[in-house]
Order: sequence, then structure tokens, then C-alpha cells
Amino acid sequence: MQRREFLWTSVALAAGVMWPAGRSMAAFDPSPDNGWRVFDVTTRVEVLQADGTTRAWLPVPSVQEESWIRNMGNLWQGNARTARLLRNPEYGAEMLYAEWATAEKPVIEVTSRIATRDRAIDLSRIGKAAPLSRAERNLTTRATKLLPTDGIVRKTALDITRRARTDQDKARAIYDWVVDNTARNPKTPGCGLGDIRFMLETGDLTGKCADLNALYVGLARAAGLPARDVYGIRVADSRFGYKSLGKSGDITKAQHCRAEVWLAAHGWVPVDPADVRKVMLEEPPGGRGLNDDMVVDARKRLFGSWEMNWLAYNTAHDLPLPGSRKVTLPFLMYPQAETAAGMLDSLDAATFSYRITSQEITARS
Repeated sequence: MQRREFLWTSVALAAGVMWPAGRSMAAFDPSPDNGWRVFDVTTRVEVLQADGTTRAWLPVPSVQEESWIRNMGNLWQGNARTARLLRNPEYGAEMLYAEWATAEKPVIEVTSRIATRDRAIDLSRIGKAAPLSRAERNLTTRATKLLPTDGIVRKTALDITRRARTDQDKARAIYDWVVDNTARNPKTPGCGLGDIRFMLETGDLTGKCADLNALYVGLARAAGLPARDVYGIRVADSRFGYKSLGKSGDITKAQHCRAEVWLAAHGWVPVDPADVRKVMLEEPPGGRGLNDDMVVDARKRLFGSWEMNWLAYNTAHDLPLPGSRKVTLPFLMYPQAETAAGMLDSLDAATFSYRITSQEITARS
């Protein structure tokens, strides 16, 4: 057994853990006033067909924002010869790296504790955020392998924002365009890939969160707005009655990518057009239209707010896996593993088994 970085630091949360009495379950209304919640999230990985030296990389929470998410430590155990936390220097993305020798049955488990609080930005107020550093602006406006900012992406972005006068107008116009013109495809494997040039060139604007929210981020960058994907996983049911926007207990397949855009008056603003489309497709009885009350409510609130029944792993693109055979991932949202035969498919249970669970921690008085 190996245990490191287990810093279950106490945080002054107890006063805000309880939700306000009488709040309508039908009203989608994320607000910091709803208080803090604390979760333990456990990822257990087993490599079923080990071959030679085996390696694994498990994402752990690495987004730390005092107003809405606080990382409180990690504990891990297993039979790995080596297990340690690694941090990507460019994006700050953290992962637990584990390595096993030949003929072992690889098993590793990590538990992360986080505290979260709903985000909600008052976009009507007039303000001025502290400016982004040059390095962060460059990082969040540049093209990546799957998020080009030239060609059809730039043309589409300029067409969408041609009447917009402010950065907020541009950000909103792109959000509305993505909501109006895309669709969630339940047959897309996992959360999708996010190849936005392919989407625009083929006209196939369907997919899941890593496709639709990546489209938002790429278009925003092409329009000159800093923007980023935030990769994570749902950890609890929605408190607002939206069955499609939450998952508790076994969250193995609850990965979810969100997006942020930088506005001069507000700083980083949360958005999630992909979840609007998820509500349309999946919210019972399914097949809801854009004028449906639940869709209208979600659409209004998902430009500027997030319900934080969700853990943020990282914001990394084109992420090299340290110790691997020169493998670079488009993003890190699933556990990854490699044997002598090569990288395993993280969506293939025949060779690579993992289970992720969440548990909400009740505050003690």
C-alpha cells in the first residue's frame, strides 16, 4: 500500500452545506449562495491483459479556484512498483502515474477529496477584471491540433460575430450559434473527440460535450476571445431536478467537458452549450425543443453559471503522457494505460477496467 498527499484539510464549509429550504426543484438556478459541498471521488484501475512493463495515468483534480473549487488532497494505494503525482508544467494538469513490472496484475486506486460551490456571474454588472497575463492569454487563444483557429473555423467565427460590438456580445453570439446549430449524438463514443475543423467542413455538427464545447472554444479563440475547455466528471445528481445533468454513486461514465471564456469585465465566465443540447435530447420524456421551458431555463443559465455537482480535472490540450512511448493525448479526462503492446483503449472494458465512484461528505457541526 502506498499513501501520499493525503491532506484532508479542514475548510470552513459547514455553514454553507445545507441547501436553502423551499427552492423549486424545477428552477435551474446555480448560485454561490447554495453553499459548499464536499465529495470523495475514487478511481480504481485494473489492467486485465498486462504485457511487459505496464503504466497507467489517472487524472486527479488540478483546477484550484477559491471561489468555486478547492482540492483537499489525494490518497492512493495499490501494487504498483512506482506511484507518484505528476504535473504538466504548461497547463498545470495533474495525474497519478503508476508503473508495474512484468507478470504483475496491475491495480491502482486513488481517492481525491474536493469542495465545490456553484458558480454564477452577474453579466449585467459593469466591472473590470484583472487582466490575463501574456502567457495565459497566449495559451488560451492559440490553436491546438484539434482546435485550429484559421480557415473555416475563423471564417465561421467572424460570420457569427460580425454584428457583435463587445467581447460579451461575441461570446454570447457564439454560444447561441452552437446551441442553435449543433445536436447531441448518443452514438458518439465516450465524450467525443473535438475535431472542430472536421465538424465544420463536413457539416456534421453532432457529438457530445468534448465536441460541442470544443466547437465553442475554438470559435471563441478564432474570434479573438481567450477560451478554454475544462475537463472533468459529474459527481452528484442535479439539485434542480434535471436528470440529464447529474450522476451520483457509480460515475464511471459521467465524464463531462465544460468551457470558459474570458471577458474583460468579469474574468473567466462559465458556459456549457453542450449541456443545453443534452437537456433537449435526454431530459424525460426526451426530444424537447428549443422553446421547451426546461431548455429555455437551462440555456439562459448555462451562459454564465455552472451547477458544481461536477469535478474539474484540468484544462489541458495536446497533453504528453510522461513515461509513455511518445504518446500525446488531445485531452486527459479518462484513466489511461499502456503495456508493451501499446496504449489501451480507455473505453474498452475487455482489456482495461476502471470504476469511478463519488460520495458526498456530510459536514459535522
